[in-house]
Amino acid sequence: MRSRNTRRGMAVAAVLVSAGLVLAGCGGSDDDGDTEASGTSPGEGKAGCEQLTQFGDLTGKEVTLYTSIVAPEDQPYKDSFKLFSDCTGAEVVYEGSKEFETQLPVRVETGNPPDIAFIPQPGLLQSLVRDYPDAVKEAPQEVSDNVDEFYGEDWKTYGTVDDVFYAPPLTANVKSFVWYSPKVFADNGWAIPTTWDEMLALSDEIAATGMKPWCAGIGSGEATGWPATDWLEDVLLRTGGADVYDQWVSHELPFNDPAVVEALDTVGGILKNDDYVNGGFGDFKSIASTEFTDGGLPIAPEKGEPECAMHRQASFYAANWPEGTEIGEDKDVFAFYLPPIDPAQGSPVLGGGEFVTAFSDSIQTQALMTYISGGEWVNEKGKATPNGGFVSANKNLDIANVASPIDKASVEILQNPDAVFRFDGSDLMPGEVGAGSFWKEMTAWIGEDQDTQSTLDNIEDSWPES
Repeated sequence: MRSRNTRRGMAVAAVLVSAGLVLAGCGGSDDDGDTEASGTSPGEGKAGCEQLTQFGDLTGKEVTLYTSIVAPEDQPYKDSFKLFSDCTGAEVVYEGSKEFETQLPVRVETGNPPDIAFIPQPGLLQSLVRDYPDAVKEAPQEVSDNVDEFYGEDWKTYGTVDDVFYAPPLTANVKSFVWYSPKVFADNGWAIPTTWDEMLALSDEIAATGMKPWCAGIGSGEATGWPATDWLEDVLLRTGGADVYDQWVSHELPFNDPAVVEALDTVGGILKNDDYVNGGFGDFKSIASTEFTDGGLPIAPEKGEPECAMHRQASFYAANWPEGTEIGEDKDVFAFYLPPIDPAQGSPVLGGGEFVTAFSDSIQTQALMTYISGGEWVNEKGKATPNGGFVSANKNLDIANVASPIDKASVEILQNPDAVFRFDGSDLMPGEVGAGSFWKEMTAWIGEDQDTQSTLDNIEDSWPES
């Protein structure tokens, strides 16, 4: 699935950045095309084109787009650009590649960069801008204004480097979910917990029945361990709050700060508790050898009785359920929001997403950036994705245009004015930590029962000096 491939790709990208290979020596060229509007826009008087008529007539112009999103997921994106072409006359030349993370720097280095790329990692964007300051184009004012209007302040921060805004958000995912079987909960009279204490009390109640309350898996090939990092990040947001989380991610606080020790011990109260885990697989150490794609399946097995009741995993886990599994509040499986621990910390939401990054300042590129960042594209993309799998934090997204129940739940969480959103911490850390020691040491913490302090000390020792 794409989430796994993206994780692996980010590790590759981090290596390329550290090697100084990404986008080397490539800034805006002198032949990017016109940068000023001319002619009468084809979108004059057409609904949905209001923000694009300022770019004039772009008929005959093309915007090249490079991304890791390939068939069959690419078609909804292609369909979502139809309104853009109708409004401007320009065409989007879409190219998806499974080798996106390795081929992007090669193409730029050889003088064949795309006009726009969808970058899945804020940390990579930061490295590109800081190491090669002319490679990425600053976002036009219209794009900046759109993000101010349609997104929370946190989202703009992730596309900003050294106080300069470059990349508006594209898609989002919510990681603060607990999957469960509504039927099993209803049959047993179990209520959805709304606080952490209620969730632990429910876990004890379930364990008393002989069923394991939790199942989990952190296996992911070369990226084994990343689901455990999500657990720590989600809990730290709930125990330490957003400020502590931000300081930890940026290394203003050491990785082994007492606040992080407390958070990881809290995670251990679930993941290293044999009374709670690992339903369907073994003792808690089996979490390290269980593929994350399989981790939640014992909640709703195709045959037989469920072997666990809850599984913490992101919205994108919806794609892992066996064919025929129905997702919904009264269906085979659904998910509830991972409850807060400290009410003073509000309603923390851990998530991820992709960002629209330009390597050209041509007028057609500016127009596409404006379209994607505004209020029209998200609804076009939602309508073009009838089978689900699209989530955005854009406030203008009409939830009626979001197809699947879990996607709707994700949008509701992201649009909650009380939500405190934070991006996946490992995606923001230096590659040798976020896609290296963090994954490795969390795997040892579970698979080898390595103690909390040693685990965090080892990661702290791996943090690069500069």
